[in-house]
Amino acid sequence: MSSTTAACPMPGLESPDLHTPTLDRESAGLIQSISEHGGYAYVRMAFLAAAGDFRAAEAAREMAWEQLHSGPWHSVLPVWRDAYSMACLLVAKCHYRIGEFKEALRSLDLGLIMGGMLLRKDLDSAVEKVSGKVRNIGVSEDCCGGLEKHEHPLVRQQLNNAEVLQLLPFKSFSSKTVMKKSALSLEKFLKDYYLSRSPIIISDCMDHWPAKAKWNNKDYLKRVAGDRTIPVEVGKNYLCAEWKQELITFSEFLQRIESPGCLSWGPTYLAQHPLFDQITELRKDICIPDYCFTGGGELRSVNAWFGPAGTVTPLHHDPHHNILAQVVGKKYIRLYSASFSEELYPYTETLLSNSSQVDLDDIDEMKFPKVQDLEFVDCILEEGEMLYIPPRWWHYVRSLTTSLSVSFWWSEGGSSCAS
Repeated sequence: MSSTTAACPMPGLESPDLHTPTLDRESAGLIQSISEHGGYAYVRMAFLAAAGDFRAAEAAREMAWEQLHSGPWHSVLPVWRDAYSMACLLVAKCHYRIGEFKEALRSLDLGLIMGGMLLRKDLDSAVEKVSGKVRNIGVSEDCCGGLEKHEHPLVRQQLNNAEVLQLLPFKSFSSKTVMKKSALSLEKFLKDYYLSRSPIIISDCMDHWPAKAKWNNKDYLKRVAGDRTIPVEVGKNYLCAEWKQELITFSEFLQRIESPGCLSWGPTYLAQHPLFDQITELRKDICIPDYCFTGGGELRSVNAWFGPAGTVTPLHHDPHHNILAQVVGKKYIRLYSASFSEELYPYTETLLSNSSQVDLDDIDEMKFPKVQDLEFVDCILEEGEMLYIPPRWWHYVRSLTTSLSVSFWWSEGGSSCAS
């Protein structure tokens, strides 16, 4: 295909139902760029898809998907992420035209999760329109079925101290515990904890969050996010061989949370995902803590950590300041100073260099002799509490109940490092 053909405006992009003004405006340049990177087959399918060919739209999406998985994520060319967004929009248009709104919504979510930023506004506006259609269908079905709305809490159980200790790593609570302060002032936070790089639990700072009143209600979560597609981790944790990732609906995820011992899927965790960029209704339920602007830095990411009891994030460190806000349930957290990196045996591979080889739930004392005598601090993070984790402090996290948490990363003032 010649470059002249590739640069022609794509036909049929304007839809009377699902409008994509950014795609209409940017399609010629994007098609040109895809052609320059060898995507001639994709371009042919995209032209057919824009004219209403559903199979061609799916084929284009599959071609872009293969490019996204051709190597490590950071090495994927940005043009292929935008190509994937384009294909997801084209597939969604086809579904929308014939009234398949749930299928259209899934395609749009895939574009939000895996695609680039060029067509983000089109994806967001399309999601708003399509999700409204899906909700209307759900309301209609509920009315026809005579269903009553009840509150079904995600977390009911209360754990006693003996039960908790049986779940935790060796030597838990044998050292120092993380200090707790109520409604800590910004001045005190800066002076006593931020500058000294010291962990602290802050209580009584989340009472105004709508999430505190809403997120322990399974019916609310299903109504707001049930039909949305999300990425989840399946398996013990990301360091284990059997670990994998899946794309499922939020409703299916809630079902797995309530049946965590089911052998058909294994432990399922929504971990470190920018859920609130994807599902804006949930974003309205949280507030960015004022502490995250300490030091004149820049907010880097806001991520969701949702999962059943027993989910574990293994010992690792992160590059930024971190506030972990516990909205529903409780977690055990153990922290080691950043000065102990050598004694915690980090992996030598670049992609895992921020993770420790030590499994705190089953420590190999012969292989890792330095670990047992290291000083640490630990805590149980309760509902409504925030934990400040300084940069490069090693931390291990275990959910003691079904748990919904939000992490806020921010960088130093004047820092240029990426999240």
